Amino acid sequence: MNKKFFLALIGLALLAACNNSGSDKEKNTDTSMNKMDQDTMHNMTKTNNPVPELPAVPKSAKVVFANLKDGATVSSPLKIQMGTIAIRVDTAGPVVAGSGHHHLIIDGPDSLAAGEMVPKDSIHLHFGKGQTETEIKLSPGRHKLTLQFADGLHRSYGSKLSATIMVNVKK
Repeated sequence: MNKKFFLALIGLALLAACNNSGSDKEKNTDTSMNKMDQDTMHNMTKTNNPVPELPAVPKSAKVVFANLKDGATVSSPLKIQMGTIAIRVDTAGPVVAGSGHHHLIIDGPDSLAAGEMVPKDSIHLHFGKGQTETEIKLSPGRHKLTLQFADGLHRSYGSKLSATIMVNVKK
């Protein structure tokens, strides 16, 4: 009887170890953005409020790297100041015409299609608290940085409100 109990105990221990053996990347994945988006969309449909249309972009609106020029040679960590012209920086959440918030795309596309949800991963950094500056670490070499402005639901305003530069990070 002790032998059967001991074998069952070992089997349970192995099963528990297999179920808890996710990769570190999976354990450290931040899903709060996805949860927030789901909650926001759920609350809008729960109250019978349709998801609002993507607001129109004011004609003269732009996003800019306030402290960096295309082709600049920089050091890491790199301070990035994100600016806007003719559009207001606001927090994520409600969709308000004439406003939105920044996203920084590192070594990714020049912009996302208008209406496309900005992913949250190591390439797409979100600034949904209305931040206009950040500091990032980049490896030595050439990097493409893209500012992508989006509405309160993290939907891209498209190429009209994006800016892309290349920087060279010195060793």
